[in-house]
Amino acid sequence: MKKAWIYVVLTCLFELMWVYGFNTADTWWEWGIVIAIIAIDFHFLPEACASLPTGTVYAVFSGVGTVGTVLMDVFLFEGSFNPGMFLSIVLIIIGVIGLNLADNKAEVEESLKGAA
Repeated sequence: MKKAWIYVVLTCLFELMWVYGFNTADTWWEWGIVIAIIAIDFHFLPEACASLPTGTVYAVFSGVGTVGTVLMDVFLFEGSFNPGMFLSIVLIIIGVIGLNLADNKAEVEESLKGAA
Protein backbone atom coordinates (compact mmCIF):
# COMPACT_ATOMS: atom_id res chain seq x y z
CA MET A 1 0.00 0.00 0.00
CA LYS A 2 2.84 2.39 0.85
CA LYS A 3 4.39 1.83 -2.60
CA ALA A 4 1.08 2.78 -4.23
CA TRP A 5 1.11 6.15 -2.42
CA ILE A 6 4.65 6.73 -3.70
CA TYR A 7 3.24 6.22 -7.21
CA VAL A 8 0.50 8.77 -6.43
CA VAL A 9 3.12 11.31 -5.30
CA LEU A 10 5.21 10.65 -8.41
CA THR A 11 2.26 11.00 -10.77
CA CYS A 12 1.32 14.29 -9.10
CA LEU A 13 4.87 15.63 -9.40
CA PHE A 14 5.15 14.62 -13.04
CA GLU A 15 1.77 16.19 -13.76
CA LEU A 16 2.99 19.51 -12.39
CA MET A 17 6.17 19.20 -14.46
CA TRP A 18 4.30 18.75 -17.72
CA VAL A 19 1.89 21.56 -16.89
CA TYR A 20 4.93 23.78 -16.30
CA GLY A 21 6.32 22.57 -19.62
CA PHE A 22 3.11 23.57 -21.40
CA ASN A 23 3.76 27.14 -20.26
CA THR A 24 7.47 27.28 -21.03
CA ALA A 25 8.27 24.98 -23.97
CA ASP A 26 9.20 26.79 -27.19
CA THR A 27 11.38 24.46 -29.23
CA TRP A 28 10.71 20.99 -30.60
CA TRP A 29 13.12 19.37 -28.15
CA GLU A 30 11.48 21.10 -25.18
CA TRP A 31 8.12 19.76 -26.37
CA GLY A 32 9.79 16.35 -26.69
CA ILE A 33 10.74 16.54 -23.02
CA VAL A 34 7.16 17.51 -22.12
CA ILE A 35 5.80 14.52 -24.07
CA ALA A 36 8.31 12.21 -22.34
CA ILE A 37 7.23 13.56 -18.94
CA ILE A 38 3.58 12.92 -19.84
CA ALA A 39 4.45 9.35 -20.84
CA ILE A 40 6.25 8.79 -17.54
CA ASP A 41 3.34 10.34 -15.67
CA PHE A 42 0.85 8.03 -17.32
CA HIS A 43 3.03 5.08 -16.37
CA PHE A 44 2.79 5.89 -12.65
CA LEU A 45 -0.95 6.64 -12.66
CA PRO A 46 -2.12 3.06 -13.44
CA GLU A 47 0.54 1.67 -11.09
CA ALA A 48 -1.09 3.63 -8.27
CA CYS A 49 -4.55 2.46 -9.33
CA ALA A 50 -3.44 -1.17 -9.14
CA SER A 51 -3.38 -1.07 -5.32
CA LEU A 52 -5.53 1.92 -4.38
CA PRO A 53 -9.12 2.77 -5.30
CA THR A 54 -9.16 4.53 -8.66
CA GLY A 55 -11.47 7.25 -7.32
CA THR A 56 -9.01 8.11 -4.58
CA VAL A 57 -6.03 8.14 -6.93
CA TYR A 58 -7.79 10.28 -9.50
CA ALA A 59 -9.16 12.67 -6.87
CA VAL A 60 -5.67 13.24 -5.47
CA PHE A 61 -4.14 13.43 -8.97
CA SER A 62 -6.63 15.97 -10.28
CA GLY A 63 -6.79 17.91 -7.00
CA VAL A 64 -3.03 18.30 -6.76
CA GLY A 65 -2.90 19.17 -10.44
CA THR A 66 -5.60 21.82 -10.13
CA VAL A 67 -4.26 23.42 -6.96
CA GLY A 68 -0.65 23.13 -8.16
CA THR A 69 -1.48 24.70 -11.50
CA VAL A 70 -3.20 27.66 -9.85
CA LEU A 71 -0.30 28.18 -7.43
CA MET A 72 2.23 27.79 -10.25
CA ASP A 73 0.36 30.40 -12.27
CA VAL A 74 0.37 32.81 -9.31
CA PHE A 75 3.95 32.34 -8.13
CA LEU A 76 5.83 31.49 -11.33
CA PHE A 77 3.86 33.25 -14.04
CA GLU A 78 2.66 36.34 -12.14
CA GLY A 79 -1.00 35.41 -12.25
CA SER A 80 -3.58 36.96 -9.97
CA PHE A 81 -5.00 35.45 -6.80
CA ASN A 82 -8.22 36.40 -5.05
CA PRO A 83 -10.41 35.19 -2.17
CA GLY A 84 -12.65 33.24 -4.55
CA MET A 85 -9.68 31.26 -5.81
CA PHE A 86 -8.56 30.62 -2.23
CA LEU A 87 -12.02 29.37 -1.28
CA SER A 88 -12.11 27.12 -4.34
CA ILE A 89 -8.74 25.61 -3.45
CA VAL A 90 -9.94 24.94 0.09
CA LEU A 91 -13.06 23.23 -1.30
CA ILE A 92 -10.95 21.06 -3.62
CA ILE A 93 -8.74 20.00 -0.71
CA ILE A 94 -11.79 19.20 1.44
CA GLY A 95 -13.28 17.19 -1.43
CA VAL A 96 -10.11 15.17 -1.99
CA ILE A 97 -9.81 14.41 1.73
CA GLY A 98 -13.52 13.49 1.88
CA LEU A 99 -13.24 11.11 -1.07
CA ASN A 100 -10.16 9.50 0.44
CA LEU A 101 -11.90 8.99 3.78
CA ALA A 102 -15.01 7.61 2.09
CA ASP A 103 -12.95 5.13 0.03
CA ASN A 104 -11.06 4.01 3.12
CA LYS A 105 -14.33 3.52 5.02
CA ALA A 106 -15.71 1.38 2.19
CA GLU A 107 -12.53 -0.74 2.20
CA VAL A 108 -12.74 -1.30 5.96
CA GLU A 109 -16.41 -2.28 5.76
CA GLU A 110 -15.68 -4.68 2.90
CA SER A 111 -12.79 -6.32 4.75
CA LEU A 112 -14.97 -6.72 7.87
CA LYS A 113 -17.65 -8.47 5.81
CA GLY A 114 -15.02 -10.85 4.45
CA ALA A 115 -13.80 -11.65 7.96
CA ALA A 116 -17.30 -12.48 9.24
